[in-house]
Amino acid sequence: MAQRSDNWWQRNKFKLNGLVLILPFWFLYEAMNPVFPASWPTQTIGTFEVTPTPLTNDAPYQHHGDWVKDFSLQFCEGCVANIRQAYMAIAAEQPAIEDFAEADLSILHGSSFAQHVHAKATAQPKDGDKVWLLIEDWQGKLHVGSWDWPQS
Repeated sequence: MAQRSDNWWQRNKFKLNGLVLILPFWFLYEAMNPVFPASWPTQTIGTFEVTPTPLTNDAPYQHHGDWVKDFSLQFCEGCVANIRQAYMAIAAEQPAIEDFAEADLSILHGSSFAQHVHAKATAQPKDGDKVWLLIEDWQGKLHVGSWDWPQS
């Protein structure tokens, strides 16, 4: 008959199994209840009312070789249907809309409830930089608005 080894590990290893079963519920709760930073002020850009919300307070991160910062944008009701294309970038000067035509970076995407964007940025935006939103409507008219980059 085998001799039983009654040490600390043998008496308590079942607790590790309990932890493995409980932890997914903690992470599920965290995933279902995200906490976002406060929204920035609403602006009227042309005929569109826009409220941007950064998804994190973190600095821009690298995404496919470019530095980007994630934003969620809330538009007025029915406004999204009137947008042909829209781009967002973080820069000191207003970027030209032609700069965005070659790549799909910085283009707004999503549903009529909220738009998401990976706004092109520098590795560390400076004080004085602005978050630029360029909106082109179906008539080809360009509407431009900006928000000041928060000081660090």
